[in-house]
Amino acid sequence: DSQSNSDGSLQSWISWFCSLSGHEFYLEVPEDFIEDEFNLTGLSAIVPYYNEALEMILDIEPEDISDEDEEDGHDKDEQLKQQEEEEEEEEEDDGFWKEAPRQPRHSGWVDPNVVEPYAAMLYGLIHQRYLVTRNGLRTMAERFSNEQFGVCPRYYCYRCPVIPCGRYDEVARESVRLYCPSCMDLYCPPNPVFQNIDGSHFGTTFAHLMFETYSELIPKPKPHIYQPRIFGFRVNERSRAGPRMQWLRMRPQEYTDADDAN
Repeated sequence: DSQSNSDGSLQSWISWFCSLSGHEFYLEVPEDFIEDEFNLTGLSAIVPYYNEALEMILDIEPEDISDEDEEDGHDKDEQLKQQEEEEEEEEEDDGFWKEAPRQPRHSGWVDPNVVEPYAAMLYGLIHQRYLVTRNGLRTMAERFSNEQFGVCPRYYCYRCPVIPCGRYDEVARESVRLYCPSCMDLYCPPNPVFQNIDGSHFGTTFAHLMFETYSELIPKPKPHIYQPRIFGFRVNERSRAGPRMQWLRMRPQEYTDADDAN
């Protein structure tokens, strides 16, 4: 669905989706990336109403089927496809990866309100793949440098910028998290509207690949780690109230030396 701007001009579905409240983390994926079927490999078997959802994302008007003969021919084609797929499944596994069969197009008119959540789901999975491209990484690196995703809530990270990150690549597992490259930990977004974003729309790879690609964005290590004290004496880590696993915030010495040399 194309939305209308205040000046009367049409707005693409992608621009409309990314402009929604709580969707500020998203990038606008170029349509030429979405139109390349190679970039969508495997998604047709995951997303219900795949064809209708893709048409909605690309602002393609669905073709109404009104001729009964065309409907009958369409049904026959689907039956033949199903038979071919069943025959292929019966064949012995040759060890090579095979894409799951594409979900058939639903005949007749489909309510856009039914398709819309699946369009958002499909766009999120496409978004996950676009982020790891050269253009996606560069754009997100610029946004990270401008602190557009916020800063780390940890005091001793000294307002280090954070980046959206997911703990799973599969949909509907967990909402998006914010990764801090200083303390190397994850945090929930402080604004509740961002907690409705599926973490799979950013995935497990993007954030860390960005820092591998743009290593200059990695902050210099902060040697200070908070040490609990009682009457001026440090609390032993073996105490119930003592600090736990502080080594997780420490970097190997060779990384620290390399940062100092640079």
